[in-house]
Amino acid sequence: MINFNGKIVNESNQLSNNRGFLFGDAVFETLRVISNYIPFWEDHYFRLMASMRVLRFNIPDNFTPEFLKNQILQLHSKCNLGLNSRIRITVFRNSAGRYKPITNEIGYVINIDRIEDSKYFVEKKDVKVDLYKDYYISNQLVHSIKSNNKSINVLASIYASENDLDNCILLNDRKMVCEFINGNLFYVKNEKIYTPDLKSGCLNGVLRKNLINIIKSNGLVIEESQISPFDLVSADELFITNVIQGILPVTNYRKKIYVSKIAAILTNLLNDSINYN
Repeated sequence: MINFNGKIVNESNQLSNNRGFLFGDAVFETLRVISNYIPFWEDHYFRLMASMRVLRFNIPDNFTPEFLKNQILQLHSKCNLGLNSRIRITVFRNSAGRYKPITNEIGYVINIDRIEDSKYFVEKKDVKVDLYKDYYISNQLVHSIKSNNKSINVLASIYASENDLDNCILLNDRKMVCEFINGNLFYVKNEKIYTPDLKSGCLNGVLRKNLINIIKSNGLVIEESQISPFDLVSADELFITNVIQGILPVTNYRKKIYVSKIAAILTNLLNDSINYN
């Protein structure tokens, strides 16, 4: 039996023994479904597999791209939320034990929410950001995967809410720019695009990867490098990227006010690269 919110109940709730809940021993992937199409599906799948390997999960032979895609689309169809949805796949080590698991077998949960728009668009709204400096991102491999250990992101979100901000810029342990709370960071200066390199500790975002390829294939210039917070002050444009929102321009960083020009161009190129039919 367990005490659950002040009541003694039978320990029948799977959550009370779930290692993802107890130890953050889980990884996740977030993606979009447009009708029965999953943009960037292979990138999502292989990043999930890479994260599972980092955490030493035993990946079943039947956990193929086709199997997992079918599980997602079955849920999408069954829930009848409309054409478009946001999916989160969480894979956890399905084992007893304390820090040391008894086995490395897995279980998984797929969650779904409705989203309205099929195509990406640039939102015209004020987006104010600042640095979050209470805690820093490590550039170790285990910190670059999408695990359930997201305490810094949660605390940064609370900090943003308490300080009338829409997002925060996370720094790595060398005090260099890493990423936003919920996405990768890009900035533009003199029509050249910059983004933190993977050595910064930023997430190897699916949209980040595809956007870099789109930028290069369309004759634009991009540099992956180490970025100082001071670089953002002299930038012309700053934006957040993730697969759910697409490209979200930032309007204000402290006293700096940004324009939004390249973000709109990239959003159009991004939509052109996706097969919505």
